[in-house]
Amino acid sequence: MNSASSNLTNHATAASEAIGPTADAPATPNPPATAALTAAAPTPTPAAVASPTFSPLYQQIKALITQSLQSGEWKPGELIPSEVELAGRFKVSQGTVRKAIDELAAENLVMRRQGKGTFVSTHHEARAHFRFLRLVPDEGVPHYPESKFIEVKRVRAPADVARLMELKSGDAVIFIKRVQYFDGVATIVEELWLPGQIFKGLTFERLVEYKGPMYGLFETEFGTRMIRASEQIRAVCADEDAAQLLGVAPGTPMLSSERVSFTYGDKPVELRRGLYLTSRHHYQNELS
Repeated sequence: MNSASSNLTNHATAASEAIGPTADAPATPNPPATAALTAAAPTPTPAAVASPTFSPLYQQIKALITQSLQSGEWKPGELIPSEVELAGRFKVSQGTVRKAIDELAAENLVMRRQGKGTFVSTHHEARAHFRFLRLVPDEGVPHYPESKFIEVKRVRAPADVARLMELKSGDAVIFIKRVQYFDGVATIVEELWLPGQIFKGLTFERLVEYKGPMYGLFETEFGTRMIRASEQIRAVCADEDAAQLLGVAPGTPMLSSERVSFTYGDKPVELRRGLYLTSRHHYQNELS
């Protein structure tokens, strides 16, 4: 097994040069979605004929709806227009719109509610809490852990963090370290890295004060919704720091996870490195 120190390295200490609040410029909002599709495509050139880029009509509608979600036309938790209304808006059949929404629902961007319509998915929904938390108890019902924040500070991104988050080395990031408890037992120690430009104003006090899921806070106060994640998992041994925080002996077997989470447009907005105790829990994933 590898040492956990190779996975939860103390980048924060090396990168702890403070950055003033003026280091970042405000993010530019996304433009609203196009109201309708172009009726006819331009005459293809010889190069275009050689490399066609045809996209099915429902995929074009899906892209337009996604643009509206990304621009904030419909906020998380809000009801979106009906299939009939969207068909009229985009001048396509209701069946085409339904197929587009089917894919969006499968990707957890929207959620259908029987008899009520289709809503923008939100991290405040109970079922959304476990989309990104795969550690579940061996016995009993899965439930969300309690967090104890160890450190929250604004630092310069180390090179490896910048690479994974598609930032420049030295760009401002928010570093968070916390321990998570299940039924009072320390089970997870995590380090998180967030783009400083997006999460300007996120402080230790705000995180301690907020009682809901962290992704719910990101969604509500920073306009950032996690859409998908890419994760690497391996077996490691607890180093001195992790062992002390989790109350176990150094060398205890643990599960190490490194995850990059993305928002709309496949933009990385979080790097999370976690160490999990699995004496009472296991990592669960569903493959289909």
